[in-house]
Amino acid sequence: MREACREVLASEGFLLNEASSGEEAVGLIGRRSFDLLILDLKMPRVDGLEILRRVQRESPGTATVVITGYPSIDTAVEAMRLGAADFLPKPFTPDVLRLTVRRALHGARLTRENQLLRYQLEECRGADYELIGQSSGMRQIHDLVQRVGPTDSTVLITGESGTGKELVARAIRNHSPRRDKPFVTVDCGALVGTLFESELFGHLKGSFTGATSMKHGRFELADGGMIFFDEIANVSPEIQAKLLRLIQEREFTRVGATQVIHIDVRILAATSRNLIEEIRAGRFREDLFYRLCVVPIILPPLRQRREDIPQLAEHFLQKHSDRRGNGIRGFSKEAMEVLVRHDWPGNVRELENAIERALILARGERITPADLLYYGPLIKPEKAANDLSALAEVEKEHIARALHYHAGNRSAAAKTLGIDRKTLWRKIQVYGLDNGRSS
Repeated sequence: MREACREVLASEGFLLNEASSGEEAVGLIGRRSFDLLILDLKMPRVDGLEILRRVQRESPGTATVVITGYPSIDTAVEAMRLGAADFLPKPFTPDVLRLTVRRALHGARLTRENQLLRYQLEECRGADYELIGQSSGMRQIHDLVQRVGPTDSTVLITGESGTGKELVARAIRNHSPRRDKPFVTVDCGALVGTLFESELFGHLKGSFTGATSMKHGRFELADGGMIFFDEIANVSPEIQAKLLRLIQEREFTRVGATQVIHIDVRILAATSRNLIEEIRAGRFREDLFYRLCVVPIILPPLRQRREDIPQLAEHFLQKHSDRRGNGIRGFSKEAMEVLVRHDWPGNVRELENAIERALILARGERITPADLLYYGPLIKPEKAANDLSALAEVEKEHIARALHYHAGNRSAAAKTLGIDRKTLWRKIQVYGLDNGRSS
């Protein structure tokens, strides 16, 4: 039977390995990756179902087709329950074998693609990946992105929080031959310990407390494409060592497994910290730094490219006004001067938040300094008092508009206004705006 299967599948162009026993098959799978296993359930001295269990533990990404000369409903149900992709009763024709193999491989590929699509959908929800700016600093960034994009070099992107490091990573992807392949991001500040290792490399069912099912890691999802590590300085020394090995060998093992998985992935990383200082402090590996920093890209803070602020502001205005449909057409000259003058310690992200808040509070067709009132760093109350006839009336109106916009939801209104709920409650009492809502 094995010889017959070999003849049929070799004629179809498949690359084949053979094992004369279940133990030999498990040993092969433990040493390398396979897309498909064809397993005879009835073998001397071994239970085929037990081999199937071991294969599912060691290599859950391998599709399995089981065959037997003693078909029964119970056996078929048990095999499928254990994870078999299909079931073939003997005897079967070459055409049936071809069809079953292709169907099993197609199903396994769809499973991997669906998992990747679900992940990318969550990653891309509400995302905006356009690099904006014509300052000399940004022109240099654009030029560097275009030159490094077509290569497979590892890139380290540094810059303050909110400068747009992920946008640069995605711009590199858009200039790469891998542009149509997966782009997977890893937030290194959000994961710790075993959970982080599991997210990166995947795990087998039961490999640690809470591992109730097998999981593919981010590296497997990124195979053929790119993986982007955001805030790489947050990675623990243990994970740093594993990352270094992966970059050098292009292989890894899942948590709880022994099977080595080979991958083809381009690595990009970003940090808002000074990694040289982290190395001196003993918190970051020097050898990993040099592996990551093949091509360094340094993003300037927004305060060093103020000439880009008007273009960025108009972009965010368009982005959020289209979504809200409130008819705001632009900024007054005075409002734009306020935006350009501000230092923006939170950089582009802070600018976007300020404009989104102003869009909610704006009263006319253009955003004015008064609409930026609640963004404390932009306008001081004393200055606003000089410019406005009644600061209290403006504040009252802004609170009323925020409450109306959020249908009385005080938590949401406080977030929009940039104040806590306790402060908002006190001002509602002062201005007599209590409408009975306490959310």
